[in-house]
Amino acid sequence: MKVLIKKATVLDVNSKYHMQSKDLLIENGVIVKVDENIQSSDAELFEADNLHISLGWTELNARFGEPGYEYKEDLNSGMSAAAKGGFTQVALMPSTKPCIQRKTDVSYLTNYSAHHVVNIHPIGALTEDRKGAQITEMYDMHQAGAIAFSDDKRSVEDANVMKIAMLYAKNFDGLIMSFSSEKKTMQQGQMNEGITSTKLGLRGIPAMAEEMQLARDLKLCEYTDAKIHFSTLTTAESVKMIRDAKKKGLKVTADTSSYHLLLDDTELECFDSNLKVNPPLRSKKDIKALRKAVKDGTIDVICSDHFPQDIESKKCEFDLAAFGMVNLQTSFSAANTALKDDLSIEELIPKLTSIPRAILGLEVSIIEEGAFADLTLFDPELKWKLNESDIVSKSKNTALTGKELTGKALAIMNNGQFVKCQ
Repeated sequence: MKVLIKKATVLDVNSKYHMQSKDLLIENGVIVKVDENIQSSDAELFEADNLHISLGWTELNARFGEPGYEYKEDLNSGMSAAAKGGFTQVALMPSTKPCIQRKTDVSYLTNYSAHHVVNIHPIGALTEDRKGAQITEMYDMHQAGAIAFSDDKRSVEDANVMKIAMLYAKNFDGLIMSFSSEKKTMQQGQMNEGITSTKLGLRGIPAMAEEMQLARDLKLCEYTDAKIHFSTLTTAESVKMIRDAKKKGLKVTADTSSYHLLLDDTELECFDSNLKVNPPLRSKKDIKALRKAVKDGTIDVICSDHFPQDIESKKCEFDLAAFGMVNLQTSFSAANTALKDDLSIEELIPKLTSIPRAILGLEVSIIEEGAFADLTLFDPELKWKLNESDIVSKSKNTALTGKELTGKALAIMNNGQFVKCQ
């Protein structure tokens, strides 16, 4: 297969073509020529207004549901959503039924996506059945291809278990991903604790629930000298703690979701259960701190926090509704819309490409002749609205339907395949 991409602005700080408009000729999954005015009579032509090209976008915090929750999302629909959103690499949380906790589970997922345009990278469970009591066979899963270890939306309550897990993973340079939410403080909270929750009469989830757990795990990180990645941080105080930890030299990285950068807790005044997420949408003050942290690098990566929920789990009383939002198709657009006044596109793209790859230990390729073509093509200024009929996930639980977004993926290329996102 041959593809000729015309007049694309290259966004790759490691490439000599960075910020230059170039044609790219790709044959059998390899970039064979980068130049101006390339001609090829037998190549599929791709061109678009304001076309930009980067390394394939990488997602490090998503859920596909299979096995056990295929009615919410299966591997095929999840990979289709990722492709539609511009992602070529997706790290999957282990919160399936049964959860991903053995090397055979890991092998199944890696083999399933081997010939797809989207590569799946399994995250193994940190503790048996994600119950927080006993660590899993992490090394075996690591050998089988597990890219990290996490109990997903369940924080490990036992500090000693977490300490043992960090020390064990350190032996083989394994990455632990921690979700910061102290269970007893969170209680039965439905949204961010604050003025809006009081006005709406909904039980709040205090910022302290996130910050207490984060403080403990940072202390364990310092004690063990192990590396740890914190998933979906949302509060101004959490940002401050991560910033201080990095100044001390701790081996910490962190992400936040794109919708946490775009939406604040006042959005819940409409009682839309699609806005019920965990961690909850926070205050405008928190969002301001998150955006600043993304810009200065305190928050390393922007993720989708893709969490499909079937209609029965969302079309019900608010306090009974499940947490979560689908966001793979809209993650870049939500982040770009939220940050367009704070970050240039060349500052934003590494937080979707080279930085998450480095955290996960994936190869960081370069856009150059002879390189493997793992690419995302996009227009950072395209205005568009998501219609429910456009959603390729099995679940449709998003609050971004009908909202004007800025920036959109147009096509991806990976594993010798070229797929248009339109």
